[in-house]
Amino acid sequence: MAEPWLSGSITGIHPALASVLYSFEQIKQDLRKWTEDLTDDQIWAAPHGLAPVGFQLRHIAGSIDRLFCYAQGGQLSDKQLAALKVEMTPGPAREQLLAELESTLDRVGRQIRSIDPAALPEPRFVGRQRLPTTLIGLLVHIAEHAQRHVGQAIITCKLLRGPAAL
Repeated sequence: MAEPWLSGSITGIHPALASVLYSFEQIKQDLRKWTEDLTDDQIWAAPHGLAPVGFQLRHIAGSIDRLFCYAQGGQLSDKQLAALKVEMTPGPAREQLLAELESTLDRVGRQIRSIDPAALPEPRFVGRQRLPTTLIGLLVHIAEHAQRHVGQAIITCKLLRGPAAL
């Protein structure tokens, strides 16, 4: 299967926005592939002290949700802050975690598709300190931050499978 960015242009979408959407599809593909044979116990295991795959799945979904809130010009809700505090707490099984992640990717992806490219350089502010960035800066960061955590999840999955997977 070709990587999403090699599957042709997304028609009607500005290339900068399309790159974020390609990243979202890559996230779905990679995490489904690399977690497919892990048990629920393995999903929440922390080999060599690494963060569990379950945390990575929750964190990717949560960080995309939180960062996109800033991209829309908002501030985090109490619900978003509460979810952040429990990302590391073991809980849901693989399928539930993937479903929640994919739901977030699909929801935010639909919203990204509706962004007017003329708005990309507009200022945005992050966090209580209102750190300055732009809409495109936030969108690019959403994609690259999520990909960093996908890489961490893949390494953890390989460690969980043992030396043959490395």
